[in-house]
Amino acid sequence: MARIEGFEIPEDLYYDVENHVWAKPLEDGTVLLGLDDVGQYLARRIVFVKPQPPGTYVKRGEPVAMLESVKWVGPLPAPFNATVLEANPEVVRRPVLINREPYRAWIARVRPENPEDLRALPTGERALELQRTDIAKRGVRKG
Repeated sequence: MARIEGFEIPEDLYYDVENHVWAKPLEDGTVLLGLDDVGQYLARRIVFVKPQPPGTYVKRGEPVAMLESVKWVGPLPAPFNATVLEANPEVVRRPVLINREPYRAWIARVRPENPEDLRALPTGERALELQRTDIAKRGVRKG
């Protein structure tokens, strides 16, 4: 796990850096989505999560879930076209888990329309470079 200005950035995940969404592929071809450490920090304390119902088809950029914090209300946008399979019931019950453990507190499990779309997202060193640039642009530091 890399650290950039105090933010944890796992190198084995895929990222939509602009929207602070992480994606973790599972062996069955589905993908877990969540809000990265920078995103949860910017949002502040998350108090409500409203996921799309299972079976909902979302295009890239459309909300997989709506998030509400004490500072902000906005979407967790899909990083690729996908069908929502399920929401994390623990996160729906206790949204603050996203702030406490952003990479364990996945928000939705989806099935990508095209599995190759996931591989188009940056991961590893490329993701770290993009995160570093985004963090510097925003002028934020955690801790």
